[in-house]
Amino acid sequence: MAFFINYVSEFLPEAVPIGTLLDAITYLLILGFFIKQKSENDYSYFKNPISTLIIIWLAYNIIQVANPSASSVLAWIYTVRTVGFIMLMYFVFVYHIRSVDFIKFLLKLWLALDLIAGISAFQQENFGFLPFEKKWLFSDPLRVGLLFINGHMRKFGTFSDPVTFSYNMVIGSLLCIGLIMGNITTRKKVILGCLAAFFLYVMLYSGTRAAYVLLPASLVILAVLNFNTKVLAFTIAAGLMLAFLIVVPTSNPSIKRFQTAFSPSDDPSYNVRVENQKRIKPFILSHPLGGGLGSVGIWGRRFSPNSMLAKFPPDSGFVRVAVEMGWIGLILFCTLLFVVLKNGINFFFRIKDPDLRNYCMTMILVIFAFNIGNFPQQAIVQYPSNILFYLSIAIIVACMRLDLQKQNNLTDSTNVGNV
Repeated sequence: MAFFINYVSEFLPEAVPIGTLLDAITYLLILGFFIKQKSENDYSYFKNPISTLIIIWLAYNIIQVANPSASSVLAWIYTVRTVGFIMLMYFVFVYHIRSVDFIKFLLKLWLALDLIAGISAFQQENFGFLPFEKKWLFSDPLRVGLLFINGHMRKFGTFSDPVTFSYNMVIGSLLCIGLIMGNITTRKKVILGCLAAFFLYVMLYSGTRAAYVLLPASLVILAVLNFNTKVLAFTIAAGLMLAFLIVVPTSNPSIKRFQTAFSPSDDPSYNVRVENQKRIKPFILSHPLGGGLGSVGIWGRRFSPNSMLAKFPPDSGFVRVAVEMGWIGLILFCTLLFVVLKNGINFFFRIKDPDLRNYCMTMILVIFAFNIGNFPQQAIVQYPSNILFYLSIAIIVACMRLDLQKQNNLTDSTNVGNV
């Protein structure tokens, strides 16, 4: 649902509240989790620092309803759904992931959905938009103005915008690269390699410069976590290929836009963002709780159009947190991200099972890429990125738990054999 909610809305009347359907499914899953826990009463799955920080962060989102600087409670209601309550899906995922086979199923489903999105973008670029896509695209002149750059329409596949599409294509390629490092057959490695190449290729159709740096940044983490001759050779080869693409003369508009991502000081849009951040900095420092959830962006313009924040373009996910939730919120959010990555890396080195170790490493790559992408853009507030972000965290926690269970079972079997 998270992958196709925006795509389906393109051929439905604007008045149809399709987003409410996804909210209802989410809340039913969360309700089901609490009903199950009432009978099982087993919270041992969640006794870890990551769960604690997520609860603290959720609580901070909820108390924002009483933020004295907030200009609209309705803006909080609309925003907390996708940045607050959606975090409870982490607990749903951790609860339901109880086997290695289920993790494999989730990863296959994830890749299949990314492939469908990639094929959709390929169709949009090479065969044109479908009639309902074209009707939706040209129904809003502002939308066309944002997507039509240098004589080329940016593509978005089945997603709501090119940024979400491009980030998910990079995440899909990292998923493939991480899984290739696992103990799988050569045939599967070839398939995953082809998928990774396809995802990165169609990602160029989005024209999102911020997405281009995610892969090389994540490959550095891959080389650090999995340091050996093969990984080092792969990283060097990828680095040389990247360097070639950055400096090679070309007339291809997609490649040209790719090259500008590595010289941000020459990019007018980047310089505008830097100036916007300088302009908003005094407000952030003087408002420790921020201006309230939903005070910027679409809900700010809808519910408090005359406020200063409604006219501010946050761009960066971190800047948005700082503006809406203050420097206290920014510290909490960064602490959550740090704890997730720190524990994920610790789990990676502690896990004994090779498959679970590989899945843990792959999710670290995904989460790290989301973190990097959240600086130039809002990486984890749109569907399906917000769902996938908390799914990735849940898989890391589940991998450690499943490995401990496996080790305990082996120990018990050994003890019985000795007796």
